[in-house]
Amino acid sequence: MTTLLVLLPLVAALVVWLLPLNRVSAGSLALLAALAEIGIWIQLLARYDFNRGGLQYEQQRNWFRDLHVSYHVGVYGFSVWLIGLTVVVMAAAIAYAFWAGRDRARAYMGLMLFLTGALVGVFTAQDLLLFYAFFEAMLIPLYVLVGVWGGPGRMGATLKFVIYTMAGSLLMLAAIIVYGLSGNTFDLVEIGASSNNWIFLGFVAAFAIKAPLFPLHGWLPDAYRESSPEVAAVLSGVVSKAAAYGFLRIAVAKFPEPAHHFRPLLLALAAVGLVYGSLLAFRARDLRGVIAYSSLAQMSLITMGIFAVNDLGLDGSVLQMVNHGLVSAALFLLAGMVERRALTGELGRLGGMARGRPALATLLMTTGVIALAVPLSSAFAGEFLILAGVFRRGWGWAAVGAVAIVLAAMYVLRLISAVLHRDVGPAVSDAALDLRPAELGVVVPLVACLLALSAWPAAVSEHSFRGDHAQADVAAQFR
Repeated sequence: MTTLLVLLPLVAALVVWLLPLNRVSAGSLALLAALAEIGIWIQLLARYDFNRGGLQYEQQRNWFRDLHVSYHVGVYGFSVWLIGLTVVVMAAAIAYAFWAGRDRARAYMGLMLFLTGALVGVFTAQDLLLFYAFFEAMLIPLYVLVGVWGGPGRMGATLKFVIYTMAGSLLMLAAIIVYGLSGNTFDLVEIGASSNNWIFLGFVAAFAIKAPLFPLHGWLPDAYRESSPEVAAVLSGVVSKAAAYGFLRIAVAKFPEPAHHFRPLLLALAAVGLVYGSLLAFRARDLRGVIAYSSLAQMSLITMGIFAVNDLGLDGSVLQMVNHGLVSAALFLLAGMVERRALTGELGRLGGMARGRPALATLLMTTGVIALAVPLSSAFAGEFLILAGVFRRGWGWAAVGAVAIVLAAMYVLRLISAVLHRDVGPAVSDAALDLRPAELGVVVPLVACLLALSAWPAAVSEHSFRGDHAQADVAAQFR
């Protein structure tokens, strides 16, 4: 079943690329494959034994016997939820692209499907070289999707993205080679812990660029602004979680001594990024700027939870990965829908869109309220767990997190007010329609998932690690 989750979108991508399909047929086939992927994931979710935990649905075949490299895949409890986030967000992104009518549909849909398979591969790979192969594979379609289908500044955004990510990839490849050869295997389950600070920093730098974390976030604003709304949704909602997964699965679990040694530095950088990102989000002049910088802040908060390395912080970080993935994807897609109606995302030119557009107002308000982390929301549960976890490492870290939550309320309320309320802006026409049924079909499932998590956040927070003992599971290196 694990291999099927990886191969289905990759095979579907090849079919879309090779067959002479028109735009409607290519979009329909891609959406059908994305929905089938969700169906397979639901079967995986139903059959995974959360009481037993550990690696399940494991498949392994020798790849390079001399180097002890193998095709080794499987899923842990936290992987199940990240795979679910991936397939749901990718299905919504593909549906939006189909509805928006992207040109060169065969190429576009094939790249989206290829990206789906690569992302699922990242969350299931249990071999370091296989993990690296999938990690690099997901960057290929992103380069093309941003560089070809992006906005006027797409070439500059793509160049920054390539430079940053290639630097991180080279560091991670060097770290993987040294770590694997020194451990005489590249298998993530079998390889032992390392105390090498330089190898640890190589992994951390690569994941920090991908997240991104302060001060390695220089590619973020241009890439999020210039890419199409659905690609921005995938970048913020899912691709950034591949970095957080790397922190959890490799950096913290396999390098306990360096993680402990560098914890104050990493927590400090994450705390700076949390406040810095929140302030930039509050000052941003456009919809995508607010969402992009809020993503920087949220990924910093998630990183704080991971490097707290205790039960509360780790449980909260996994829950918040899912929360933020759904929230940011929904907000980017809604931003794209607003931009189609107003032909701009500048907050100063928007306003009054709640009048006569109840569906848009309801969905934006609901998503915004959850992003605010109000009590009884899934984001509140995730952020509270993270803050409680980092409090055990020092009350100052929790204080910074609490300040950032207040700042988050400010920039989310500013965004909602600028779009829905105030006087009608010069870019908003009375002829601009409410959300159409197809648009509702894209966003409503994401919001429904957030509401379901708000009703039962323990579905994720108590079913991510073996026996709900996250710290012990990490200390045992997930064996």
